[in-house]
Amino acid sequence: MGAEREARACAAFYGTGSLAPTVLSCLRCLQHFAGSTAKRCKEKHLEEALQLARVLSEGLQALGEAEARPLLRCVLAFQMEATSSSSSFQKLEQMVTQLAVGKEALLAQEVDILLAGLALQGEVLSPGDLQSVSMFLEESSLGRQHWRQNLALLLQRLATTLRRVLQGQPAPGSTWGYLVIKACLQVFQALPKDVAPLVWSTSGKSETLQSLLGLLLEVVWGKALNKDTRLLAGTALSMLVNTAPQPQYGASAVLTLFQLPSRAGTEELKFGELVVEVSPVLEPDGLEKLVITRGLLTCCKMDILSCQLEGLPHKACLLLDVVFPAVCTLTREQKDCHYYCFQACALWLQRLREGLAALWHLTGSRILAQDTELLQEITQLLWNNAETPVEGVSEFIHSSFRLLLETYHLECQHFQDQERPLYQQMLERVVSMPWQIKARYVPLCAIVPYMGSQQVLDAYPDLPQHLLSCLSTNHLCPAAAEVYKVLVRQQCGEWRDGQRGTEVALAEQWALCWLPLLSQALCSPLPILQTNAANHLLTWTLRQLPATQALLAAQFGGRDTMSLRAWVSLLKAQKSVAGALPLGDEALERLSRCLGTREEGVRLAALGLLCCSPNTNQPLSGTEVQLLREFLPLNLNCDSSSFRQLLQAALRKALVRLRDSSLAQLRGKAPRGSGPAEGAEQLAQAVGFVEWLLQLSITSLSPGSNYQRKKTALLLLAAVLETCTDTWSPDRKKGQPPRTMATLLSYARQSGCWDFFSQPNLLALLSCLQDSTNEIRDLASELLVRYFPATFPEPIALALFKLAQDTLGSPRVQEAEAGALLMKTILQKSDSGTMKSMSLEAEAALTLPSRGLCFAQHLLHVLQAQYKVACQDLLQAAATAPMHGAITALRRCLLQVPEVAMSMQTAELVQSWQELLTRLVTTVRDITSLLLGALQSQQGPGADEQAAAPSFAEMGNAIGSLIMLGKGRGQEEEEGDSVLLSEEHSLILTCCWVSVKEIGLLLGGLAELLLSPALPAELGPFLPLPTLQTATRVFQEILLRCRHWGAVEGCSMGFTKFCAALLNHPDPELQAIPRSVLEQGLEALSGPRSSSITRRAAGFPMLFLCIVSGEPPAQARPLLTRCIQTLLTLAATALPQDWDQTLDLPQVCALHVLQTLVRGAGLGGAVLCHATPMMALALRGLSSPCWAMRNAAIQLFSALTSRLLGQPWSHRDGCPSEGLSLRAFLGQHPKLGAVLLEELKVATAPTSGGPCLHPALHAVLTLLAQLQPGADSPVSPSAPFLGPLLGLAESPIYAVRAMAAKALVPVVPPPQRCRLLLQLAQQLPAAPGQIRSHNAVHGHLLQLLALLTSATGTGGLSSEALHAVALQLEERGWLLTPAQRCPLIRAAFLQVLALLPTSFSPGFAQYIHDTISTELGSLQQGGKPGCAEPQVGSAILHQTMAHFMCSEAARLVDSEWIAAVCSLLQQPNPDIQLAILSWVIAGERGRCKEVESALGLTLLESLRSVLQERRDKEFLRLYLEALLHLYRDPSSWSQEASNKLQGSSASCLEMLLHMVEAECPGPDLLFQALCAASLLLSHQFGDEDGALVERWCAVLEECSQSTCSEVLRLAAARSLHIAGAGVVQRSLRAACASLVPVVLRLINMAIHLLQDEEREVRHEASGFASLLRQSPGELLQDCCIFVQDNVGLQSLLELLLGEFGEYPETFNSLLQHIPIVDLRSIVEELEANKAASLYKEDEPNVFAEPAVLARQLLPVFVQLLKKASTGSPLHASALQWLEATGPSVLRDLQYCKHCWSQGSAVHWGMKALGCAKLHTALAVLLVRAQLVAQVLQVLGEGATAKPDLGYGTQELEQELELVQGLLVQHGLAPVPNQDNAPGELGPLSGTDSSRHAAV
Repeated sequence: MGAEREARACAAFYGTGSLAPTVLSCLRCLQHFAGSTAKRCKEKHLEEALQLARVLSEGLQALGEAEARPLLRCVLAFQMEATSSSSSFQKLEQMVTQLAVGKEALLAQEVDILLAGLALQGEVLSPGDLQSVSMFLEESSLGRQHWRQNLALLLQRLATTLRRVLQGQPAPGSTWGYLVIKACLQVFQALPKDVAPLVWSTSGKSETLQSLLGLLLEVVWGKALNKDTRLLAGTALSMLVNTAPQPQYGASAVLTLFQLPSRAGTEELKFGELVVEVSPVLEPDGLEKLVITRGLLTCCKMDILSCQLEGLPHKACLLLDVVFPAVCTLTREQKDCHYYCFQACALWLQRLREGLAALWHLTGSRILAQDTELLQEITQLLWNNAETPVEGVSEFIHSSFRLLLETYHLECQHFQDQERPLYQQMLERVVSMPWQIKARYVPLCAIVPYMGSQQVLDAYPDLPQHLLSCLSTNHLCPAAAEVYKVLVRQQCGEWRDGQRGTEVALAEQWALCWLPLLSQALCSPLPILQTNAANHLLTWTLRQLPATQALLAAQFGGRDTMSLRAWVSLLKAQKSVAGALPLGDEALERLSRCLGTREEGVRLAALGLLCCSPNTNQPLSGTEVQLLREFLPLNLNCDSSSFRQLLQAALRKALVRLRDSSLAQLRGKAPRGSGPAEGAEQLAQAVGFVEWLLQLSITSLSPGSNYQRKKTALLLLAAVLETCTDTWSPDRKKGQPPRTMATLLSYARQSGCWDFFSQPNLLALLSCLQDSTNEIRDLASELLVRYFPATFPEPIALALFKLAQDTLGSPRVQEAEAGALLMKTILQKSDSGTMKSMSLEAEAALTLPSRGLCFAQHLLHVLQAQYKVACQDLLQAAATAPMHGAITALRRCLLQVPEVAMSMQTAELVQSWQELLTRLVTTVRDITSLLLGALQSQQGPGADEQAAAPSFAEMGNAIGSLIMLGKGRGQEEEEGDSVLLSEEHSLILTCCWVSVKEIGLLLGGLAELLLSPALPAELGPFLPLPTLQTATRVFQEILLRCRHWGAVEGCSMGFTKFCAALLNHPDPELQAIPRSVLEQGLEALSGPRSSSITRRAAGFPMLFLCIVSGEPPAQARPLLTRCIQTLLTLAATALPQDWDQTLDLPQVCALHVLQTLVRGAGLGGAVLCHATPMMALALRGLSSPCWAMRNAAIQLFSALTSRLLGQPWSHRDGCPSEGLSLRAFLGQHPKLGAVLLEELKVATAPTSGGPCLHPALHAVLTLLAQLQPGADSPVSPSAPFLGPLLGLAESPIYAVRAMAAKALVPVVPPPQRCRLLLQLAQQLPAAPGQIRSHNAVHGHLLQLLALLTSATGTGGLSSEALHAVALQLEERGWLLTPAQRCPLIRAAFLQVLALLPTSFSPGFAQYIHDTISTELGSLQQGGKPGCAEPQVGSAILHQTMAHFMCSEAARLVDSEWIAAVCSLLQQPNPDIQLAILSWVIAGERGRCKEVESALGLTLLESLRSVLQERRDKEFLRLYLEALLHLYRDPSSWSQEASNKLQGSSASCLEMLLHMVEAECPGPDLLFQALCAASLLLSHQFGDEDGALVERWCAVLEECSQSTCSEVLRLAAARSLHIAGAGVVQRSLRAACASLVPVVLRLINMAIHLLQDEEREVRHEASGFASLLRQSPGELLQDCCIFVQDNVGLQSLLELLLGEFGEYPETFNSLLQHIPIVDLRSIVEELEANKAASLYKEDEPNVFAEPAVLARQLLPVFVQLLKKASTGSPLHASALQWLEATGPSVLRDLQYCKHCWSQGSAVHWGMKALGCAKLHTALAVLLVRAQLVAQVLQVLGEGATAKPDLGYGTQELEQELELVQGLLVQHGLAPVPNQDNAPGELGPLSGTDSSRHAAV
């Protein structure tokens, strides 16, 4: 703390002088700078100090040196302590330079004194001293001057320090060695002229520098384990080389360094005049070459790299003849340093480009000539590694391609060479690669500027389609976007240079090439493709070519969803480019439709258009604000998490615009053209909108709301508080409020708005802390802690503390976790005064100076008390005082409260914290032993520990004993055996597993917090060694004796943190703990045992994973290497002759542990170094005679495959589109490729004893099949795989043949496919007598099929190539005929033919048709049972033929083919019928309208007979599903379809309804039957069908109940969608009164289904509402814009008001949605405060919100009453309801007033705050009371004469206002609406219903 001391001395010196005020201000800024931890705070204080220093500079110039010295010395002291930050040091350097103007000599003296004081205690420089040396060398001219004068001393101290570092063993995370090397590097860099004589001069040779050079070489050769330190040492050596006075001297020294590995231990190294003895201890590991090479390429001078080397032939130089071969070798060998190797490669190309002139001068010829070996090597190197998945390598490959082409171009220009074949070769290579390979797009971008856009597009015609495919694959999207941008940029340059056309002409040129691609992408049904095209291409295109906007807009004028989405995306992009975007009435209407559409993507895009702006201070227009007010209430309960996040992000942008534009108005910086009145209006609008949004969010936080609404409301509230409050967070770099925010807050509060922290808002957030979901609880707690005032009001804090105490003891996990979060929140929001008022336990002495320590003492006391109860009676403890709540509370309070962590670092509290933590670890150890022992029928911490977890049976017996002990011997009789666990069993299991899981998380978090290297060393260890050893035993006990995966997973997370903290700690004793546990585990694994480990203790493999995952990832992993090698050795041990099948063998355990290590996410790619031996082991294990061994081996193989290949990026047409080709895979793992190839060769080797099974073969084929084809090359590493795979076509095993065909695809490069296809086709027998093996024929066909599928799917073969293959197949057409007796071969041959439909001659096409027709016709003619011998595979053949007929009919649109397919469908053959039906169901939308129409008519024609026969439920289900699929659009139905049903429609409908009503066909068939009945009803509905409509409606009502299954509810919703709108429209058009009750029932049902918990059900119901919103000319669903659920609900209510308002049934049907809740019983249950049971009954529909719907319906009731005429039937219904309901409503109001006005609810008030039932009951009561008041007002005061009503309208309204005020005070009701509060969500009064009236 030298700076602080100097600051005090400085302040005392200047005392009361004239400069004192300024000096003191400057010192305060410096002290604040030193005391701050956040970077932004430091910068702020330092900037203020610098400004003050400029003021002080003039005053100091007038003073003498003695007067200026204290201030200079003080600033230098602060500068010395700021050496860890370059920016801070530079600011302080500016400051001290400013202060020393005119006194430079004095400053130099002070710097000399300061730097001379480093390492006064000895010769070794500390890490802090080294930072000071480096920073003064780098940033201070006076510092460099000092070290220049004291260079010998500095070099001596650096050498001494480096020697000490290399002799000792610093902590794994230590930076001491790195700092020494950095200081050496900066000495060589900053003082080259001073260092040069010490190296290169005989007279000036320095022994110290010679010693230092030897130490640097030791670092390079691996004496320092840290890779970064070694790399920096290489850079330091290169910087030393740069000091050479002559380039040849430096080059000679470098050459000696490169030759050193081969001479180690034999002679001396001569470096200039320095001579270093090469230690024989140095053992090269290969990395030293990378270190030297990278160092040279980073900073070595070009003249040294390019000068001619003496003693070498052919004018050799370092760059070409020494460094480049080293780079090539590194990229081949150093697989674990890929990043640095390819960084060196890119650096080499960069230095090559820089030194071209010198190299040309040296060699006298081209460097990259076409025939040079160097060019071939560098291109081969880049192509071989272009697909490397290592992070960061692809960027280096990208830059390397660009550098290579740029260098090649420069050289061709220099030598005037017009022939440039490299470009064409690279382009051909790119085109030959599959589109899925990301690496192909990198060189493509590099080629375009040199070849020109048109030449590239001509050579690559499929590029636009491939770019589309890439845009739909996330990992390929950036590469594809870059290709598009490069091409368009190149095209624009070429067009402008060529014709100098206008922007419109350029846009038209662009459209010819790219408009189809962009419009197809923006209108794509794939969200990922649409989003990527909009984000990556659209905006960029509009910036480059603004005139393209009109061309794009013309493409998106449709009314379908995709056109709307594309249109909004275009508007948004246009707005981001142009700024403002004026919209006409038509565009606004369309935008409003987009905001209400069902598609979330369209709604979000429209919302983003409203909220975004290029300038944050652009105010929102009145239209934008109005649309947001309409949009937000309707989208609060969206159930998509991504939608909620994007909604918050969009709204945050709008709030920032409102805030910044308002601040600009208040500063007087209004936008141009706006007057004062307009500015005031904008201010009022902004303040009002934020207030409205605040109230909307708070109102939505009621416990009666569903999870979705509460989560959205919290996110919106977070956006409001983050944007519109003055809460400044030092730890945040962005999102901070402006400094003038207080001005806007003051303005808003003067208007009575923006009271963000009012008590109602506080109570609303506190209610969220009791929510059953942790997301709601955590987010609410975060908002309270971050934004609300520092302390809660004391009454609230005390009530919360009591609630937290109670919920901590709940057996329900969610409630206990809520109690723990309450405890944490109370700790953070309470002061010492509040803490004293809490009833803390006696041992938590209130005299303790730390609130955190006091609170932790209390919680520990609670936990110990619960432990004592558990020791006596575990059942009682599990029911009334489970320990997991207290443990969770301790974890949250100790680990998640920053103030507690700071308290632990306070010196006077360290001992108290150590004592508490020791007691805590001891307590959790005892709890762990108790709980795990209890499950093994052992009691107490002293019970003997078993080596493994108990079995299920043992646990069941142990728990049964505990239950009997807890319930007493008198209750031993049970109800009998039950499959289900009793609640007592569940109580004990929950208590045990959750407590154990929390213990693991607590201990791991404590170790991570308290063993951090960042903690001050002087505080000593918080957790002494014995305590850590105790914690280690706890982890071992849990992982070895626990078999509950949730507990193991939680404990594993904690143990990983624990091991990481120990392994990163500098204390060797602590580092040894995980190593010891690992050795114990390996010993236990390999030793004999009597019980199963891996099957009965899931935690045992996790023990190893946690330890090795804790190793520092930036360093070598010795524990991982040791563990894997031991496991490999153990697993490879031969099995004993007589193993016990009931026990796990050590070999099996080893395989399971290896699998766990491979799957471990924490290890990343570290295990890939061991992939080859593990894969070989797994493949050998598949051949083991032991089942357990084979099972473990296949799991290990699966894990390795996932790790090697990664997860599939996306799927297109069912094929994975990973970017890894077989070539790249073999390049990355060459030894693994040899292992796989050996397995294939063994499997295909000829055997004398007949076929032999190879268990590993299928696994190898599966791995190969998951790869992609690679580019072609003469020496492809995949070529050896081709022969064995082709040989597997003859395998007698079907699965092997099939998988071998799939594995063949990646082995064959696309250019070689045609040749292989011809070869395979020619191998097929041309006549029946030529068949040598049916298996071989079948295998060849499968291989043909796989290659053709891959080729046609990617457009990889030309029509000429396919025609050649087709000719060969035509010659072998007999394979399709009965002459080939194997049906499977015939089916495979037909599948091959189906892939080449356009390549055959007309005659052969007819031959195929005739053959299939004859085959299928014979079935129809002679298809009697038993007349033909059944053949294996005949059903597959017939189904394949039927599929072929359907596909060809759809392709040719030929009436003969279509008639044949319809005829087949009417055949009685079930195989053919099912095949056609499945083809129909799987068909794409609009595949062929003619075929669909014909098949639909056929199905309708046969429908009656099918329903009467009922031969098979599955067939009937498929039949109905196909019928519904064909008529999924109303436009598909024709008059001909109606004619087909003429006379049978009613009977079919009758049979379908009877099936649904009276039979039990199963949910799937019932679904199809109900939808089919609705389809018939929608098209065959007449006046005479009223009874059928009634029955249909009744069935729908029954199926739509919340208690029904999801399938039935979906059937009801879809049926409503299909036929409901037609019934409603018919009743409106015909004014049919008999249909009105049915219509109201349908609308009532739709309102109910729109609140269903399943999104698909709600969407179908919203489709019904959408159809009713259409105008008369929009009767078809094709033109309908389907609306969002809440918009649909709103429109249904508007329809009821406009068209059915006068019917009394409307009033009564809506009343059904306002539930009747027993308020008194709910309150009495809360007052009783009974102990919670473990389970509570689930709600049948958790999405429904009765309270929200009731508030939404209230204005509808009001308007119904007001619109009805006096004496109408509706008024009679209202009066009847009033008589029945009014008295109970009034009684409940009185009861509320009694409960909440007398203070009787105080003791359970906080619990009531979070009770969803109570909130719902009160909300419904208020709605009913308001409705009673409205009914009284409408009906007149005469209604008060009823005996049960004692209130008039005015009295009731006053009573209601009083009760509502009381409830608001207690947080049980929302604040009544104010001017800016959100309005009701229902339709507004005076709704225009003309749209519906015209229907």
